[in-house]
Amino acid sequence: MAEKAVKNVALVGQAGVGKTMLAEAMLHLTGKTSRLGGHAGTKPTLDYDGQEGERGFSISTSMAPITWQKTRINVLDAPCYPDFVGDAYAAMSAVETALFVVDANDGPQTTTTRLWFAAEDLSLARAVVVNRLDRPEVSFDNCLAELQDRFGNRLGAVTIPMGEGDAFRGIIDCVHMKARHLEGTKVVEEEIPAEFVDAAESAHEALVDLVAEADDEIMMKYLEGEEITLDELEGLLGKAIKDRVFVPVFAACGVKEEGVISLLNAIVAWFPTMADFGRIPLINGEQLDISPDDDRPVAFVFKSLNDPQNGKLSFLKVLAGTVTPGLELTNARTRKGERLGHLYSMTGRDTSEVKNAAAGDIVVVPKLDALTGDTLSVTGKVEAAAFRFPNSLYRIAIEPDTRGTEGKMYDFLQKSAEADPTLKVERDEETGQTVLSAIGEAQISVLIDRLEDRANVKAHTVKLRIPYRETVRRVATGHGRHKKQTGGSGQFADCRLRIEPNPDGGYEFLDEVVGGAIPRGFIPAIDKGVQETMKGGVLAGYPVIDVKVAVYDGQFHPVDSNEMAFKTAARLGFQDAVNQAEPVLLEPMAHLKVTVPESYAGSVMGDISASRGRVEGMGAAGLGETMVEATVPYAEVTDYATRLRSLTRGTGEFEIEVNGYEQVPHDVQMRLAAEYQEKRASGEK
Repeated sequence: MAEKAVKNVALVGQAGVGKTMLAEAMLHLTGKTSRLGGHAGTKPTLDYDGQEGERGFSISTSMAPITWQKTRINVLDAPCYPDFVGDAYAAMSAVETALFVVDANDGPQTTTTRLWFAAEDLSLARAVVVNRLDRPEVSFDNCLAELQDRFGNRLGAVTIPMGEGDAFRGIIDCVHMKARHLEGTKVVEEEIPAEFVDAAESAHEALVDLVAEADDEIMMKYLEGEEITLDELEGLLGKAIKDRVFVPVFAACGVKEEGVISLLNAIVAWFPTMADFGRIPLINGEQLDISPDDDRPVAFVFKSLNDPQNGKLSFLKVLAGTVTPGLELTNARTRKGERLGHLYSMTGRDTSEVKNAAAGDIVVVPKLDALTGDTLSVTGKVEAAAFRFPNSLYRIAIEPDTRGTEGKMYDFLQKSAEADPTLKVERDEETGQTVLSAIGEAQISVLIDRLEDRANVKAHTVKLRIPYRETVRRVATGHGRHKKQTGGSGQFADCRLRIEPNPDGGYEFLDEVVGGAIPRGFIPAIDKGVQETMKGGVLAGYPVIDVKVAVYDGQFHPVDSNEMAFKTAARLGFQDAVNQAEPVLLEPMAHLKVTVPESYAGSVMGDISASRGRVEGMGAAGLGETMVEATVPYAEVTDYATRLRSLTRGTGEFEIEVNGYEQVPHDVQMRLAAEYQEKRASGEK
């Protein structure tokens, strides 16, 4: 039986609402698996990573390709725990429909809202499943009202529950006006029970009101009092969903598998295919025509995975043409050829080889050099428009437990960052630290566990070292004298320096020596000695900035003076001058833009004040949110991603830009200077 279409759907929403169980039910009811995975002690098909079992939530997107009514449906089960939500953004870039799963009791929450607008930015069709209707004290009507309040009145129920909580026993199809429930895995269809007729008719009328607007001709017919036929309604549903003027809402319970068959039927009947959209936007503003018959295939890498069992895997969405094993395409980013050695369909961890994949389909290819976001084509000149990942604002340093394993650790981290664009690794040359940027702490925790499991390197996190700076507040002079006799020729140099703040910023060196007190040939050595000393600091070991330094007098010896001696004298003179010039420590300042629900604005501003910050403005940001702008010492907000999540229960977002320096408070300066002197005394660098 040939498949007639390919439809790609991403399951997204708040973490812990049963997305994976819903996907497992789809696999089971379509015969892809023999049992409902992840329930009643059975092993899950999709959450196969050991870390997912330990932590109780999905970490990486899993595929559940199924066939239903001659249609291939690629279900992408995306992780939506806040630290791993980047995978949800990637998954949505590869599908035509974002299927939001909402807990019937909790309704739409923060991550759901964030992903909803991300799906809107991607111009995706959207649908909602109200899940877990068997839980106590749930109300489908209340949940639907919350969804409409949050996302607008274009949402309407396509199926509603027969009973709720312990009384939940199936669903009512408000399009075909039939009741359905399962007996085993078999769907039993029947007339709507009398107690649900009024609710079903009301939902049907609301549904017709909403979708009739998708077609002007049918809308006029409807307004004139004529009945809309079932065929017309079905056609309207497909058009309204594709045109994004209607969002269908389904009732379901993944654990009991109720409502899942009706959902699958709807996906086949009404959800769009890639061909329905006709064209794909490219990065240069042009459009790519979609056709499986195109003899110039194009594929987009929307996810990379370093799997310990299968090696590096690239998840490809075929945008045009047909790809086959052995085909060589060119990477638009690298301009290098990439050979598709094998093509696989992947269900959880299990792979099965496929002979080809046409436009609209998704396949997995091993051992490509391509990274997430790369486009592969015959010419190498086609580049699909990139999608935007959430900002990776949580920064922490990492160190191996054992010396000598730094290189091995860094190699593993780099490969992990290549596979996950929300993870960045860099070597901070100033502080000497290996710094990780991620979305949150859990993402780093998983990375460290994998580092040990897969690379046999134990590591731990440490606080970021803050790039403080030193400068001076007044004019002062210093004297540096270097004299050393070693039996042969000695070393001698003497210089007098003046230091002062530089109002123009930066470093400026002046030669004010007169009368030949220091030969001109030694002046560059003094400049170099000063600059080398500035790098290491004087007060607390941090670079000195924004100063003018002048050498105005000194002495030399015709035999014992040399460049090295004057460099040493300059170092001593500079240190002496700085100590007399009211040295101060400067700290980097961060400009914060924090967007939170209005109810949390007070807590956020209080936290900023407690962090030595200044609130510089606030205003409405729409959707009941407030934006707070502030300047805060960077040292106080290196962990702000974690703090804000705690302060706002995960509802806050922020942007941060480190820009400029300000003088630290006296007590902070004293503490850092004392720590520096203690390190020097112990011989620690």
